Amino acid sequence: MIEFEDVTKRYPDGTVAVDKLSLQIPSGQITVFVGPSGCGKTTSLRMINRTIERTSGTISIDGDDVTSKDPVALRRGIGYVIQHAGLFPHKTVVDNVATVPKLLGWDKRKTRATAMELLERVGLDLKLAERYPAQLSGGQQQRVGVARALAADPAIMLMDEPFSAVDPIVRHQLQEELLRLQRDIGKTIVFVTHDIDEAIKLGDNVAVLRVGGKLAQFAPPAELLANPVDDFVRGFVGQDRGYRALTFVHPDELPIKPVPPDLVLDDDGVPVGWRADHEMLPLGAVFKQGDSLRAALDAVLTSPTGWGICVDDNGKAVGVVDQAIVAEALRS
Repeated sequence: MIEFEDVTKRYPDGTVAVDKLSLQIPSGQITVFVGPSGCGKTTSLRMINRTIERTSGTISIDGDDVTSKDPVALRRGIGYVIQHAGLFPHKTVVDNVATVPKLLGWDKRKTRATAMELLERVGLDLKLAERYPAQLSGGQQQRVGVARALAADPAIMLMDEPFSAVDPIVRHQLQEELLRLQRDIGKTIVFVTHDIDEAIKLGDNVAVLRVGGKLAQFAPPAELLANPVDDFVRGFVGQDRGYRALTFVHPDELPIKPVPPDLVLDDDGVPVGWRADHEMLPLGAVFKQGDSLRAALDAVLTSPTGWGICVDDNGKAVGVVDQAIVAEALRS
């Protein structure tokens, strides 16, 4: 567990970036710091690994004050991922990932094997291992950054807006990859973002900060959406918080209707479009049985026919739902 107790960061000119911040970050979960520019979220993150030193208060990891350790040794034991990945341009991908293990004195064979395994784990083609960062896309660079942060198997990972510099499609892919990784590895992750949707999607807990580094609310996403503590949090979460809250409603089973004849399927039963007169209409989003009501409703709203398509784990269509079915599930 990481604990902040009355932590303040005041700069020499008198500017207070973080003001008496107190909260407990549970082990093995993703905690997201979110808020407007100037709220101290990045400063709070960087005080954990002492790349910024606090002015007063205490930050402890499993009961040990972070100032009791040598800062270099502290940082080597904490993974750190930033915007644009921060890779060394003169090193290959595999050597970037191997940076911390080499500093820790691992032998060459173990270092390379670990680096290659991590590249595969974050979803990168191993053919990219000998390329340089400039030869990769932005999304690939961010995956290398995550692999590098995991290389020494740290218990804690700090992630400072790591996905904000990529396009929305790649950002979604990286978010899904992080959630998949977290299910496998169960790290203590502190994640900074300015995007409330990203915070709600990724966080087990969300800390909403006000300008000046004051904590406004610290809660699981569902509670944050259902019960914002004041007008600031209510405004930051947004007027459509009711729709966002559907993310956390998972009905046991929606009454799926049979696949209609105008839904075009390929030979494997995977939907490819809607038949309409002499043209093919796009599918819209799809969802799986057991997904959230938000996913089901999104499939309905993006469909050109008003029918949201439900698929199995192989992408095969199993049926459809409409707004009435989703609304009834919400009422029940």
